[in-house]
Amino acid sequence: MLRWWGGRVSPVAYGRGLTFRAVGGRACAGVRGNACPVAAEVPGRSTGGLCPECARLDRAHSVAADTFADDPRPYRVYLAWFGPGTVKVGITGEHRGSARLLEQGAVAFCWLGRGPLMAARRTEEVLRQALGVPDRVSYDRKRALRIDLPDSAARAAEIEELYGRALGVGGWGETLEALPFAAHDHGEVFGLGGLPALDGTVTELVDGGVVTGRVLAAAGPDLHLLDPGGRHLALDGRLLGGWGLERGGDGDAWSVPVGGAPGREAGGQDGLF
Repeated sequence: MLRWWGGRVSPVAYGRGLTFRAVGGRACAGVRGNACPVAAEVPGRSTGGLCPECARLDRAHSVAADTFADDPRPYRVYLAWFGPGTVKVGITGEHRGSARLLEQGAVAFCWLGRGPLMAARRTEEVLRQALGVPDRVSYDRKRALRIDLPDSAARAAEIEELYGRALGVGGWGETLEALPFAAHDHGEVFGLGGLPALDGTVTELVDGGVVTGRVLAAAGPDLHLLDPGGRHLALDGRLLGGWGLERGGDGDAWSVPVGGAPGREAGGQDGLF
């Protein structure tokens, strides 16, 4: 969904054209439903969309900060698959269902276990070390891996193999309830069938800058677009936070900066989970 200047929202549909213009400069989007008290300016390249103070407050209320160790709600440990050889382990609140997996752009995933927050957190770390998988995957790598993905059966098979190895790691089953294997796939939900080679990624929006093209896919925060010149470009939706958006016209040309496309070797860590 895109939220336009004035508050109206509209869905983003695969195969349909999308044109909008960024207006009004970029201000801190605020945190957890609260406006930034000083409407601080935010750099265009910031994927957080928050000023340092609001970012600190947001982090303090994150599950990753372990500031709510006495949370009585159950949590789940999962394996998330982003592409061949790229699987991570993480946790999410059971009340959120699969929302966290959709948010981070997991092409496929399975649940491992459920239980109290701190037990889930300890299990996450134990399995990460035992299986040799990360707790974060860079967005550049996720974008690169979405091109030429294996089919859903191959994705499920890779996750199932790692699931079996996870069950063989001793100790964590004493504090968490192990869950039976079931592969969940987001390939169709994200529209990832046969994406063309990626030609570049949007580096930032600019005041008056236009984004225009046909929507190919949407995975996690990313929109994959085919621009009027035939380029396949990725737009990280986190760059939109704090901007006003206006609907563009049919004749508007692309006018926001674009950087190079990441390769499959792209690494590093960014964002939580």
